[in-house]
Amino acid sequence: MVRASAALLADAVERYVFVSTISVYASTREPGRDETAPMGTLSDPTEEGVTGETYGPLKALCEQAVETTLPSRALIVRPGLIVGPDDPTDRFTYWPHRVALGGEVLAPGAPETSTQFIDVRDLAEWTIRLVEGSATGVYNATGPAAPLALGDVLETSREVSGSAATFTWVDEPFLLAMGVAPWTEAPLWIPASDPDSAGFSVISNARAQAAGLTFRPLDETIRATLAWAASHSPDHAWRAGMTREREAEILARWHAQA
Repeated sequence: MVRASAALLADAVERYVFVSTISVYASTREPGRDETAPMGTLSDPTEEGVTGETYGPLKALCEQAVETTLPSRALIVRPGLIVGPDDPTDRFTYWPHRVALGGEVLAPGAPETSTQFIDVRDLAEWTIRLVEGSATGVYNATGPAAPLALGDVLETSREVSGSAATFTWVDEPFLLAMGVAPWTEAPLWIPASDPDSAGFSVISNARAQAAGLTFRPLDETIRATLAWAASHSPDHAWRAGMTREREAEILARWHAQA
């Protein structure tokens, strides 16, 4: 589909903007991966089924289709986790919402765990500026500008919401033993014990920052996310995070063994 659209537009547009993903990289073992890092490949390049294993390599093939069809006229933007209002995945929204509810919050791993994401509004505004400036090339688009810890996300969520939430940090061996799924059931959490993912939340965004990518304060993203989440219906089916029952069960077992 990407190749067909690029071919159709090749003689009609100045450039083609393709929103890709940092998941294109073959490995995230090393922190600080930049745009020159090797990309993932498929043993069968005609495979189009999207799974956790094929998603990144398929995006890489899409990038190649655009660049081959519109040489020197492609702008490739590789975001990390995109967050903020209207995010259908709930992977970030879960935390501000859960913290705002108050009570004892199960916090995964350790407060210093690195995390990265980008507010959808920052991503959109910057991409438009790149187009207006006739930019081409490849950019990792994730944030923020300085390293961010998961503990800071939770603390800022508490400050913004004004809740009286408390955080119980549960170590990763216990979470894994309980079958907690990283990134989905415990959003933003990638186990430090997984060597293949050591650099997943420490991707270099230096090139994008040099090209003008800026980031609004974390509290603004959280405030806007909470305002949007408040519009959910009471029976909203969360696509990420834990149910309150599951969280309570894990916390009870954690306290019992402690």
